[in-house]
Amino acid sequence: MKPDNQTNFASSAKAPSSNDQTFSISDLAKEFDITTRSIRFYEDQGLITPERNGQTRIYSKRDKVRLKLILRGKRLGFTLAETGRLFELYDADKSSAKQLVTMLDLIAEKKADLSQQMDDIKVVLMELVTAERRCRDTLNKIDE
Repeated sequence: MKPDNQTNFASSAKAPSSNDQTFSISDLAKEFDITTRSIRFYEDQGLITPERNGQTRIYSKRDKVRLKLILRGKRLGFTLAETGRLFELYDADKSSAKQLVTMLDLIAEKKADLSQQMDDIKVVLMELVTAERRCRDTLNKIDE
């Protein structure tokens, strides 16, 4: 992500008010079963923007939701850049129509990628079955 995008994320971050629930980096790491280093990496990429109190990071509900979306996106095969793009679109267009269209485009791409991978896996499995059969046939001939 470009540095100017990080500035945009930072400027769009809402400072938590006294009523907002906040989280420490270790709270989020435990909840999502990830390392604090991973969370700091997502912060470096501009995907989450915690407030700071000295050296202490203070994560908002918004950061927690974004972290959940980042991890879900990773499981679905989205790159961090794609996830960041969706966040930027949402920040720019709260009605999120553009975000939804982009999301549909990304879903179509991922479906096509997964279909291709399934086809590739089927071919490799067929080749492995053939190789296994040949090995067994050869082994049976040796034992005779």
